[in-house]
Amino acid sequence: DDRAFKLSGSYTADLAGTVSGGLAKRGRVLDDLQVFGDLDLDKAVGWKGASAHFELLNNSGAMPNDDAGTLQGVDNIEVTRQRARLFEAWVEQGFGDKASIRAGLYDLNSEFYANDSAGLLLAPAFGIGSELAATGPNGPSIFPSTALAARVRWTPNEHVYAQAAALNANAGVLGDPGGVRTSFDNGLLLIAEAGWQGRGKVAFGTWRYTDKQDDIRFLAPSGDPAPATAQGAYVLLERHLTGEADVRKTTAFARLGVSDGDTTAFRGGWQAGVLVEHVFESRPDSAFSIGVNQVFLSGKYRDNAIDAGLGLRRSESAIEVTYSDKIGPVTIQPDLQYVKDPGADGGV
Repeated sequence: DDRAFKLSGSYTADLAGTVSGGLAKRGRVLDDLQVFGDLDLDKAVGWKGASAHFELLNNSGAMPNDDAGTLQGVDNIEVTRQRARLFEAWVEQGFGDKASIRAGLYDLNSEFYANDSAGLLLAPAFGIGSELAATGPNGPSIFPSTALAARVRWTPNEHVYAQAAALNANAGVLGDPGGVRTSFDNGLLLIAEAGWQGRGKVAFGTWRYTDKQDDIRFLAPSGDPAPATAQGAYVLLERHLTGEADVRKTTAFARLGVSDGDTTAFRGGWQAGVLVEHVFESRPDSAFSIGVNQVFLSGKYRDNAIDAGLGLRRSESAIEVTYSDKIGPVTIQPDLQYVKDPGADGGV
């Protein structure tokens, strides 16, 4: 604990398979290696109130959603490009215990649109709402590629917080084609969130891109996609139903997000669930969670599908049940998901 620099890591391997329905039935193996470094700059070089952090990722293996065919995915370590990346690299300056500034390659979802009680679930929708995750030229600054960003956070007391960030709208890190995006040709993603934390959490957030994005349906007179404003908002709710030290500590959560519906396939969605920690008195690391999510398609996306001869449902829904426990340093986690109308296709 007295060292200025700390190095840690974790490795996850998933075996995922569609066992009924979907597009194909087979097993897929994928993995995620993470290496973290944290440097206390006060201890290292006498820089008061400052710290630095980096995270390296390596993701490999197959893509189970190719078989499930869902809009939102089924495994939160699945990537479209299997490779090593520099995921985060930032410096933070604290101002007493009430404020801080963070700058560098930054994971938006590490502090925004996040609640701990949804963290055990594996479906990507429980990490960040799909209506935000699907935005931007190549996705916002979240797993697996972040963007250069600056974040400010203010905590006037132990219960209230407010935070805001400005992030390059074009995500890219070392390991991606082109590397870190140092130009801001696509503008910024601006996001703000404020909330209260105590025996639960209530938070509200809003986001907007400074540059207009391509409309997914309408065309400009030139024949190119018409420009449209990409923006949205979300609310997070969380409540501890039992005491912190209780066996079977139970926390419930609910989240709702909406977006413009002009620049992505999604106009909004919601997630809700329950996390039970320390399920068995003799198993302190045992945990159980159940979650439900639903995403709603935008009218323009469905109209595009009709033009292509496809009739899509208005939404895709899913329920997930999972249990986690540790055997020595290893965590084992069986997980079951049922997706209704994957891809919003009632025939799948």
